[in-house]
Amino acid sequence: MQDMLKEAYPAFLRSYEEEKVQALRVNALKGTREEFLEKASFGSLKQVPWEKDGLYYTGNDGCAPGKHPFHEAGVYYIQEPSAMAPAAYLEAAPGECVLDLCAAPGGKTTQIASYMQNQGLLVCNELYPARAKILSENVERMGIRNALVTNEAPQRLAEVFDGYFDRILVDAPCSGEGMFRKNEEACDEWSPANVQLCADRQDEILDCADRMLRPGGRLVYATCTFAPDENEGSIARFLERHSAYRIIEIKKYDGMSAGVPAWAYKDSSCDSTAAAHKADYDMGVRMDTDSEKSSLDSLRHTVRLFPHLVRGEGHYLAVLQKQGEVPEGYRALPVNGLQKGMGAKDAKEFIQFQQESLQVDLLENAQNRLLKFGEQLYLMPEGMPSIDKLKVLRAGLHLGTLKKNRFEPSHALALALKKEEAKRSLELGTEENARAYLGGMTLQHEGEKGWYLMTYNGYSIGWGKLAGQVVKNHYPKGLRKV
Repeated sequence: MQDMLKEAYPAFLRSYEEEKVQALRVNALKGTREEFLEKASFGSLKQVPWEKDGLYYTGNDGCAPGKHPFHEAGVYYIQEPSAMAPAAYLEAAPGECVLDLCAAPGGKTTQIASYMQNQGLLVCNELYPARAKILSENVERMGIRNALVTNEAPQRLAEVFDGYFDRILVDAPCSGEGMFRKNEEACDEWSPANVQLCADRQDEILDCADRMLRPGGRLVYATCTFAPDENEGSIARFLERHSAYRIIEIKKYDGMSAGVPAWAYKDSSCDSTAAAHKADYDMGVRMDTDSEKSSLDSLRHTVRLFPHLVRGEGHYLAVLQKQGEVPEGYRALPVNGLQKGMGAKDAKEFIQFQQESLQVDLLENAQNRLLKFGEQLYLMPEGMPSIDKLKVLRAGLHLGTLKKNRFEPSHALALALKKEEAKRSLELGTEENARAYLGGMTLQHEGEKGWYLMTYNGYSIGWGKLAGQVVKNHYPKGLRKV
């Protein structure tokens, strides 16, 4: 780092004596940033420059967003501010097919979902089962309706989704140098051998991403490390193997640094055909071809975030576009085709619940998109691919449980609904009442019997069911706060 940063190294070193920076990102699926700011009492909140819904906060104000009822209602996601940049540059849009390939714990997935506004298909994947479970839980908490959560190796997904996605985010597993201030355990896991291991793994993951991206699609690559082999090096090697890509020049916000072409082979022990060009590049000698020189030069369009220059931890990102185009309205088919669903007539218990309890028809324009796993009922995203032989944790919106002659709505459905979409709702009113509800408290209430959407400050937070004058608490026991 001292060799890389030279005269800036002392400032970099001093940044590790400072407190880590904290931020949250308002969930646009729940409401607007302006609505949140009117309701929040979190002290001084300041804008994160590269994410419109990102806000810095400081614990010095007595603010603890992770323990607030808003957090359980999915009103925001606590996210390291630099980590908000990759998904912002992905620029996902409603109606697209998007893949978050290395998605746990879910910060970037839930950010992408905010941009997509529950329209289109969001596939979020995680290799490790325990982390995939956390990813699925965060998808639920944030009220996302259009996500397919998978637990697969990238190579397996590439076999299924050939040329399928409009946009892909690869938030690659890395050596974690950029997280040393935030997570001291990352220091103990670091080694030169681990940098090499991560660089090799990144090459494999990027090759899988290439197979899954359609012509004309956008690929964003990101790490939370400073290691050149895993940053400029990974992108340089990828461009050598895949000539159909170019690096897109993107807006850099104050404090963001340009990638450094000469660092592509800074500490490289990675075997690479382009490594033979290293000496020539360092000396400014003409490359064998103009394209090789220009591809290395374009690494300056990638972005580095250093903790002594921005309010955030260390990150790197590159935005690439695949050459080519597809006809307007084009949609590739996955290898296994589309998932077959069942019609509403086969879920009469849900239809009855919807008529009695909701103001909206969730099945409007959603014919044959119901999917049943045992007793569990899901509403699939439009055009959901077949999940045959895929490990799937969540196939769209979990509606609830089909029981004999009745339907019990899921916690996921409560968090996906807005107050005005329920026929009956019950406002908890105070933070004290909200905390009591999250702990399992029952409530006294007079009104029409049936299911009530419980809300806090207008945000949905769970279900209650009124029988007599008692509202039974249906907040999941595994999530309750004692």
